[in-house]
Amino acid sequence: MTNEVEKSNQQEDEISLKELILKIGEWWRYLWSKKWIIVAAGIIGGALGLWYSFSKKPIYTATTTFVLESGEKGGALSAYAGVASMMGIDLGGGGGDMFQGDNILDFYKSRKMIEKTLFSPVDSINNQPLIEKYIEINKLRDTWSKDSQLNALHFKIEDFELAKRDRLRDSVVGSIVASISKTYLNVFKPDKKLSKIQVDVKSTDEVFAKRLNEELVENVNDFYIQTKTKKSLDNVAILQRKTDSVRAVMNGAIYNAAAVSDATPNLNPTRQVQRVAPIQRAQASAETNKAILSSLIQNLEMSKMALMKETPLLQIVDGPIYPLNKERLGKAKGIILGGIIFGFMSVLVIIIKRLYNLILNS
Repeated sequence: MTNEVEKSNQQEDEISLKELILKIGEWWRYLWSKKWIIVAAGIIGGALGLWYSFSKKPIYTATTTFVLESGEKGGALSAYAGVASMMGIDLGGGGGDMFQGDNILDFYKSRKMIEKTLFSPVDSINNQPLIEKYIEINKLRDTWSKDSQLNALHFKIEDFELAKRDRLRDSVVGSIVASISKTYLNVFKPDKKLSKIQVDVKSTDEVFAKRLNEELVENVNDFYIQTKTKKSLDNVAILQRKTDSVRAVMNGAIYNAAAVSDATPNLNPTRQVQRVAPIQRAQASAETNKAILSSLIQNLEMSKMALMKETPLLQIVDGPIYPLNKERLGKAKGIILGGIIFGFMSVLVIIIKRLYNLILNS
């Protein structure tokens, strides 16, 4: 009984395989009968691909690569930090985990950085901001011609410093920033093991791509360094003010002691209170402030050391130079891609049409 079942299953498998081969042959013969339609579609696709290669503007890519080394924390300075904290002095702790090296990649996508870059000048000759250049490249004013408010909207470099802008201006800037972040800008690390970062800006305008890349890299890197070291900079500034204040008080006490001595040149021996008491009081104040000043100077120097250690190293390796790398669809590539795409689409349409007819006739 088992042998009969196995033989039956084997015969069914052989029949199914035979039917599959016959079906493939049948479909192949059917498609071969439509070969001239497929060839015609391929020729049309090739012609359209050739036309597209001529009409499509080339894409320019501006590339900047730089190395980033985050500032050190801890080490030999940590021993002083513990002692200083007991005295109520904070030697600075950098930006913390929030400002680790990889987070600089996110700064390039932020609206603040891109918007600041868009209000930078295209060149030193004219005062046109990059945002106006973007509008010109993408011919946005042609689409705004029917809207009088949009058509009358113009941007100047000083507009970025305005505290308040109208809703229409903000919405236009926001849409442009989103477009640049999504389609123009690409920031990544070529090698995950290295601290090298690459910034690519692509555009159909060579000048716009280069200037946007240069300004964005400069703005983001400056912002990153300022933010990373802000806490330490504030701490150094506070200690510097305290040191200057104590030094001024100490110098004043020293001058007061000398002034009291000068004011009583022929003092009556029975009136020593007029000289001794003020002089000793001034000397005590000077000695006290001298000790405080010594401690403050030590803490100030240690804070400056902490600032130097926490300041990240940002060094440009390669920047964009003319002529920029240009990408465009070649004529041969356009013909081949157009022919393949239209040929495949014609085959797909023929198959779907025959399946539809088979379903209706069944």
